[in-house]
Amino acid sequence: MKFKLIFSGLLLLFLIAFQSRGQEVAKDYRNFPLTITVQFQNFAVAFKKPSFSFQNFGLGIGTEVSHTSGHNWVQEFSIWWSGNKAMGNGLYFITQAAWRPYIGNPMFGEVKAGIGYKISYRPGESFSPSPNGWVSQGKKGKGMLVIPVGVGLGVHSYSESFYSSPFVNYQFLLVKNMNPDIPWSPETVMQFGTRNHFESWKD
Repeated sequence: MKFKLIFSGLLLLFLIAFQSRGQEVAKDYRNFPLTITVQFQNFAVAFKKPSFSFQNFGLGIGTEVSHTSGHNWVQEFSIWWSGNKAMGNGLYFITQAAWRPYIGNPMFGEVKAGIGYKISYRPGESFSPSPNGWVSQGKKGKGMLVIPVGVGLGVHSYSESFYSSPFVNYQFLLVKNMNPDIPWSPETVMQFGTRNHFESWKD
């Protein structure tokens, strides 16, 4: 029940942002901020209770550039690492186009979608048969196409010298050919992070 209330509130705030007529201009926005995230990854369908758990800790780093002068359309570039003892760790290379409508100063909503690539790792060393017996294959798995879609909320706190924009995102990912019997496997990622804009990179 608590899980449903959290995400019902998130979706409600997004709808408010979608219907908001006033769009503020982020005058002190800088391209190429340093984005840092802490995240929790799970193999689960979106908005199901098991997908909302603070397990499988991970970290992310990235940056972004704005598509418009109002800075409410941006292109994000990020690298994530997620630990998962049961299914194996993963390294993600992601780019997403993000729309950030303003709910009211300083809060904004966020909707994003994009494409990426995941390098998976096995939870333990694996072996394959050969004429000379079993041969170690190590822990590395394979590379896979990833389709990420996300929603989120954040806060801007503008400053001429430096400002940090904290945010929370909920992402749903489809991973291609993780399992030979399932064309697309679902994952969810809960992210808590901040974008740090520096004066020397100001447009």
